[in-house]
Amino acid sequence: MASRLVTFGNDLYTGARSIDFVGRRKIWYSIAAVMVVLSILIPVIKGGFNFSIEFRGGSQFQISDVSSTDTSKAQSAVTSVVPNAVSHVSVVGDNAVRVQTDQLSESQTREVSDALAKAYGVNSSEISATFIGPSWGADVTQQSIQGLVVFLLLAFIAMALYFRTWKMSAAAIVSLFHDLIITAGVYALVGFEVSPATMIGFLTILGYSLYDTVVVFDKIRENTKEEMELTRRTFPEAVNLAVNQTLVRSINTAVVAVLPVASILFIGAYALGAATLRDISLALLIGIIVGTYSTIFLAAPMYSQFREKEPAIRKHDQKVLSIRPKAAAKTSADAVTASAE
Repeated sequence: MASRLVTFGNDLYTGARSIDFVGRRKIWYSIAAVMVVLSILIPVIKGGFNFSIEFRGGSQFQISDVSSTDTSKAQSAVTSVVPNAVSHVSVVGDNAVRVQTDQLSESQTREVSDALAKAYGVNSSEISATFIGPSWGADVTQQSIQGLVVFLLLAFIAMALYFRTWKMSAAAIVSLFHDLIITAGVYALVGFEVSPATMIGFLTILGYSLYDTVVVFDKIRENTKEEMELTRRTFPEAVNLAVNQTLVRSINTAVVAVLPVASILFIGAYALGAATLRDISLALLIGIIVGTYSTIFLAAPMYSQFREKEPAIRKHDQKVLSIRPKAAAKTSADAVTASAE
């Protein structure tokens, strides 16, 4: 089995085998468009994202050292004091419960703390109450958006300078937006909280996706520069060869990155009950998978499409295609002569 995979990888690198990523780009574009539309519709249908208290503001209570983590007790305690309050209750670790509510007054906060202490049979000292104002959440949101915009702008400029063409940067940025939208759609679908840890995860997956794209694009630049001086392949064929040559590496990198992240998500988050790990690890897991896909199926074919209409490249491709019938005829004639001899 291992030898077959090695042989398959070698065949992809030498061109003996080839998966037509560039030629079938309309299929990949269609799949990407459907995924993006669904990712946009999901939060609309579900009524938006489940933002954490850091973004929406409100009051938070944490009950420590409880003998039972039954969340219905916390719901009932909050409702008994503030009947119309919207509360979110979650279990933290093995013996703690976290309750998040709308903004409460000082008197309501004290009453809710007393009700929670009574419900779980603990001292009032075991309950910590904190308050986060909506203005703080607005500042976090604004800073997150600013960080994202600055990251994308710097990434565009850096890639344009490194590859000496803005078209590679444009293809990479489009694929990054694709990754962001789909990851956000998955977050809305599963209902996980969008927290500051989630924002860190989003920026991290952008870095990973950009890294994978740069590696593939570097091979594309190498191949296309060489082929422009020869007549073996057209520009799209040279791009497609580069994607095939880096395919095994991209898959291996993604698998190596996904395994520890999946462990953090399923073991650290669910077994140990660490909500922060859950928020960041889901963003990383989805982002790595989608980022690897977008580099291969979206960024590379799009870059090829951006450049195929350039006069120099069109002239080169026409020259390659005009030579091929003659070369094929010569090869066929040589084969006939050899068989006759």
